[in-house]
Amino acid sequence: MPDPMTSDAAPDLEALLALGLVAARGAAALLREKRPAGRVQVAATKSSPTDVVTALDTAVEGFVRETIRAQRPGDGFLAEEGGAQPGTSDVRWVLDPIDGTVNFVYGIPAYAVSIAAEVAGRCCAGVVLDVESGEEFTAVLGAGAYLRRGPDETATRLRLPPPPALAEALVATGFGYDARRRVRQAAAVARLLPRVGDIRRIGAASLDLCNVAAGRVDAYVEQGLQPWDLAAGGLIAREAGAVVTGLAGGQPAERLVVACAPALHADFGALVEQCGF
Repeated sequence: MPDPMTSDAAPDLEALLALGLVAARGAAALLREKRPAGRVQVAATKSSPTDVVTALDTAVEGFVRETIRAQRPGDGFLAEEGGAQPGTSDVRWVLDPIDGTVNFVYGIPAYAVSIAAEVAGRCCAGVVLDVESGEEFTAVLGAGAYLRRGPDETATRLRLPPPPALAEALVATGFGYDARRRVRQAAAVARLLPRVGDIRRIGAASLDLCNVAAGRVDAYVEQGLQPWDLAAGGLIAREAGAVVTGLAGGQPAERLVVACAPALHADFGALVEQCGF
């Protein structure tokens, strides 16, 4: 079977990224315009009472779909709120309209629009746009990861700095919505904390992965991620030089996601499993 990345019919990955970036910028502008002052009303819950959805989650997801479909009507979608919608092309867009919805509800400035393009099942282009700061993290498969601090700024290529010793590493993590899973995760984090430099819990997986790419944290571990949590941020982290894996070094998945510099990966991966993640 031919590689879809080298086929004459393969889509232009830079063009996919450009379209994703247009959609993300429009979505972020919509969120800034429509978010009311104070705490945002919760419209519904999903897997648990703490797994919340707002009306703007749904509205922004619809905006992103419409923006992309206007240019690429045959593409499919996998989105947090709307689920899977098959297309007729090899391209599927994986999107989270507001990654960090709880932060958004409470007015904590750490939430993002995350959009990735898969080609024949492989994530090839991605953008994570931090709505409050305006930072735009982007990547194309094989072409590196970049940070732009606003649409009018010059993009800077992201490359992981040399990591510290594991005992000094700053580690980002997160917790699921199911109470029973949280009990296990809390116990694992309690065992991890004395073995590393410190822990950060920001509340948006896509931004955690981008923070690995930008060298703002040294490593990241979390359970319970869905494809829309991982797709764009995972590509950005990998293109910046991180290793992104799952359990026992396998593929990242809902069971486990680990991301850090290659020099840290074997020891950190072993440690998180020892701690019970």
